[in-house]
Amino acid sequence: MTGLLLVAAGGAAGAAARFVLDGVIRSRHHGAFPWGTFVVNVLGSLIIGFVAGFVLFGGHTADAVEPSRLALATGLCGGFTTFSTAMVEVVRLARSNRVRLALVSTIGTLVTTVAAVAAGIAVVGVIV
Repeated sequence: MTGLLLVAAGGAAGAAARFVLDGVIRSRHHGAFPWGTFVVNVLGSLIIGFVAGFVLFGGHTADAVEPSRLALATGLCGGFTTFSTAMVEVVRLARSNRVRLALVSTIGTLVTTVAAVAAGIAVVGVIV
């Protein structure tokens, strides 16, 4: 039951943070490219990379880090990032004859989010 509450609390915080950050970015960047969703997904991937790095290199037992992993990685980052919204935006771009922009969004999101996770893990590996 504790795990469920940690995920729920983290998820609620992540979803609220996504709503706010996406709104701020959308208010400043008008155009076809979905910058809000892109930034949210890259930032969330970096955060989950940090969490994964601490789990991998922190020197703690799996049981000791499990509550933090549930709250931050599964909850916060799960509620913050949004792959489904990114794909809806790609379809919207493609349907409005912006196929090139749809491809840039798809490939850009995939490459940068994977790189962000790797960077988060690498930074923690150097620090710890």
